[in-house]
Amino acid sequence: MNISAPDTEEALAGEVARAHAAREPLAIEGRGTKRAMLRPVQAARTLSTRNLTGITLYRPTELMIRARAGTSIPEIEAALAENNQQFVAEPPDLRVLFGADEAATLGGVVSANLSGPRRIMWGAMRDHVLGIRAVTGEGAIFRSGGRVLKNVTGLDLCKLLSGAHGTLGVLTEVTLKVLPAAEATGTLAIRVPDVATGVAALSAALGSPYGVSGAALLMEGHDALGMDGPVAIARIEDFAESVAYRLGRLRADLAAHGEISQMDGAPARSIWRAVRDAEPLGAAPEDAIWRLSVAPSEAARATESLRLAFGAKLMLDWGGGLIWVAGPAREQAHGAVMQAAAAAGGTFTLFRAPASLAASVPVLPEEPLPLAAIARRVKATLDPGGVLNPGRMRV
Repeated sequence: MNISAPDTEEALAGEVARAHAAREPLAIEGRGTKRAMLRPVQAARTLSTRNLTGITLYRPTELMIRARAGTSIPEIEAALAENNQQFVAEPPDLRVLFGADEAATLGGVVSANLSGPRRIMWGAMRDHVLGIRAVTGEGAIFRSGGRVLKNVTGLDLCKLLSGAHGTLGVLTEVTLKVLPAAEATGTLAIRVPDVATGVAALSAALGSPYGVSGAALLMEGHDALGMDGPVAIARIEDFAESVAYRLGRLRADLAAHGEISQMDGAPARSIWRAVRDAEPLGAAPEDAIWRLSVAPSEAARATESLRLAFGAKLMLDWGGGLIWVAGPAREQAHGAVMQAAAAAGGTFTLFRAPASLAASVPVLPEEPLPLAAIARRVKATLDPGGVLNPGRMRV
């Protein structure tokens, strides 16, 4: 594979400018950990940000950090931990899921808008991007945003590029809002008979006044829980005394939903790291993996249809609003996922699949015509030559 990895923003911009002039498509990546996500890029040459590394500004008292796009997530997490702080959106570590040896980069996580269980309380990764530096498809360097959330006027390019998968610009630096790490973490585990009961328990937990920051349903349980699945789990993070009090009140409120046990400290944090990384899904290396976003009230029907269609392996997060699905990497299974998402009024993402499948099916739902027209105009403005990650999201 022909990979170029400039070590300065200016050099990277020069590479993009030359590709634009030659109409040469480029595959844009950090360390290539998510190449199996979405569609295979139609490009013979790869441009990597892996050498744009380092934390360039960190103000713990201002709850913000800035780093170059190729900086690894573990490096940033270590710097935050020294000041008892953390990422807000709890981005997943998908090395096992994608069979990657290296850790994901900040630019890659933001470009894919990856968020973990805490999304239900604090929002997605894109909601905490304060500022960016990036390169357009013509090789022009630009910046947007800054060090606070209120300084964005006009088109919010920070949110636009977060989740664009490198198709609108190459991120070179990102400024993020961060949060203090919780002093204590506690989790309630509720044994439930089925998905509908589990989602009802999670909805009750999220609707309570106790500040639940994680709500997932593990279909096969988890060794650390000591329960067979399905098991609904709800997390509270805060000061130790507050966590203990709120867990007690929440446990009493959820008693009618099933047998309840409680976990605290390191075991509770371990469970949520596993959920964050989709470990309880139990996907085999040869499986395709999808993610469905649906109203929690539709989760039971959607999961049942997928079980009947191909014996899907399942895990639910975000109170039942996110359904992880693993199954055979075949068009028939993909069709069943698309049908389940449509019937639930939701959306789907082909999250991991062999290139042969990903290149032959839609990996995202078709956009409504008005939105598609806007997307084309934005693409024409930021990447008029269509050189950045062509084919990544759609044909």
